Amino acid sequence: MSLRTKLLAATALSILPLTAFAGELAFSPIPWAADDAAKREAVSSPSAIVDGVEVPLAFHVLARSGDKIGDGVWGALTDRTGAVVKSEDGSEAISVDTDFTSLITVGDKLYSISHFESRPGAMYLTELSQDADGNLTAVSTKPVDFSAFGGLWVPCAGSVTPWGTHFGSEEYPADARAIEAATTLEEVDSYNYPMVRYEGLDPATMTLDAFRAAFNTYRYGYPTEVTVAADGTATAAKRFALGRVAVELPYVMPDEKTVYVSDDGTNVGLFKFVADKAGDLTAGSLYALKWTQTSDAGAGAADVSWIDLGHAVESDIQKAIESGVKFFDIFETADMAEDGTCPADFLASIGEDRHECLKVKPGMETVASRVETRRYASMMGATIEFRKMEGITYNPDHGSIYLAMSEVAKGMEAASKNDIGGPDDIRVAKNACGAVYELKLDDSFSAISAVPVVEGIPAEYADGTPEAGNTCDLDGISNPDNVTYLPGYNTLIIGEDTGSGHQNDVIWAFNTETGTMDRIFSTPYGSETTSPYWYSDVNGHGYLMAVIQHPYGESDEDKLADPADARAYAGYIGPFPALTK
Repeated sequence: MSLRTKLLAATALSILPLTAFAGELAFSPIPWAADDAAKREAVSSPSAIVDGVEVPLAFHVLARSGDKIGDGVWGALTDRTGAVVKSEDGSEAISVDTDFTSLITVGDKLYSISHFESRPGAMYLTELSQDADGNLTAVSTKPVDFSAFGGLWVPCAGSVTPWGTHFGSEEYPADARAIEAATTLEEVDSYNYPMVRYEGLDPATMTLDAFRAAFNTYRYGYPTEVTVAADGTATAAKRFALGRVAVELPYVMPDEKTVYVSDDGTNVGLFKFVADKAGDLTAGSLYALKWTQTSDAGAGAADVSWIDLGHAVESDIQKAIESGVKFFDIFETADMAEDGTCPADFLASIGEDRHECLKVKPGMETVASRVETRRYASMMGATIEFRKMEGITYNPDHGSIYLAMSEVAKGMEAASKNDIGGPDDIRVAKNACGAVYELKLDDSFSAISAVPVVEGIPAEYADGTPEAGNTCDLDGISNPDNVTYLPGYNTLIIGEDTGSGHQNDVIWAFNTETGTMDRIFSTPYGSETTSPYWYSDVNGHGYLMAVIQHPYGESDEDKLADPADARAYAGYIGPFPALTK
């Protein structure tokens, strides 16, 4: 570790509650990728010491984009009829944007559901076999059907519910106001165009009217839940009562009622849903976080409270969506003054990459809270200032959750122009390398405070050195994305989604008791480490899922020598023995 990272670890340690843990876990660390050969590899820690016993480890690939598994092609993007959609060059669209990959046990069978973060999006249900040593092999695969909801939109990270269902996401939904106000197709963000392929429309020849007919904006941007039956049938649902934001992932607490929903992008918020009934996410109350800052040191610290956004029932929200409700059915609008003030009876909103003055039309409060959740939360005074909010995981040993912030920037910075019209709750210095916060929970699983436990450290490396081009310390995190925790082993796993911060994205193991951190996985050029996720005991074995998204696709495209190397990976580090302490 560098001196700066050691100092940072010491700072983190000073604010963590020290707890006696039952288990011992230490990964054999790997070096950073220093040469071209290493920068093309996917490599994991070769071993770990688990409760005094050395366990050999490796990265095992379950599937890569385009693999034929049984009768299915893993990662093929399909339309409403099940036909594979076309790419711009006329070829069948095979996604390289693999994200969260779950493990789900149903009876005596084991399944995996994988996200493909595309437009249209896809989830693939894959049956797995497991041998006596815990090695997993893909047997068959098929897409999960989302036709009842107009398809699936940009599924990002996810989790597994306490009752054993796959809990997914839809990230970066479109701005409904912009689409409704557009007078030409060119005024619509072209990011949205590929989705119309789901309805059989060609983005290259469509008109604005055809786009609007094929694209119902409010259908997308929700947590998703997939239930797998004993016969291998997957049933999908969108959990409309949890609200519509750029869902990075939803995560259910052990009470089976409280759900945290992280929101990715600029000027975003953290949301908490409390279901009416345990294990049933179809109705409940939604809340948005309010940050009351207690320190501006580093990434900042705060007391946390929650603003009530009201109660909703899933079926009522879906009915409103399918009836064709639009932005201007919900809101009246007015111009915001340069100083961020609004006319009388209007409230300021700073979400959606714009500063707005809005007024909810009578009787539309519940609909507004669920289909324009970020706008409504901002109007109600919630903190909608976070930048690049990413993954969430639960630590039962500390009674807390961890929340990754890929960057500490923009609305989080003091006196930021992003705060015009808002309360400017977060006032800290920019850190382009990001941070991971710990949010302490009360007895009802409600977060009450937030402190950073590890922060990236900006760095400058001299031209001509092996480290040149990396802008975050190579011995620390860069742009943390998704996180997972190993209960009983004081180990937080942190995956990266970084560009110039680190040339090669890695996964870290951070010891929450000692503050030390080890690099345990490195990915090829231009990749993202998506959704590391820990499974303590799957039929007597433990697994750390590790997914490699778009190799050579986010940067270093010129390094690609073989097109096959650009295919995404889903796999796992392990197998471990079951870790159930």
